[in-house]
This record gives sequence, C-alpha cells and structure tokens, in this order.
Amino acid sequence: MSLETTRECPDCDEETTFWRAASMELHLGTKTKWRCSECERTIVLIGGEGGVDSSANA
Repeated sequence: MSLETTRECPDCDEETTFWRAASMELHLGTKTKWRCSECERTIVLIGGEGGVDSSANA
C-alpha cells in the first residue's frame, strides 16, 4: 500500500496529497487514515473502493 495518494480535500476544495497516517485490518476490510498535507484534515477509508469514505460526510 502506498504512503501517499492524491484526492479531493473537503476543506481545501482542491486535489492535494494525502499521507497515510495509520492502517489496520478489520472484519469489514482495511481501515486507513489519510492526512491532508495542506490543512491536516484526516479522512478514514474502510474497505477500499466502494467502501466507507469519511470525506463524503464533510
């Protein structure tokens, strides 16, 4: 798994680099916390593509 990814930041309103802050296995899939390099916003992804994305609740 990569240590960085580019995605839309809900606070910055633009694509920025997110750095992986933590990762762990759950019964739902892998839970990964990503932190924005610009504003320090943290988002959580569970289960990869099609899974739960906390940035959608911003």
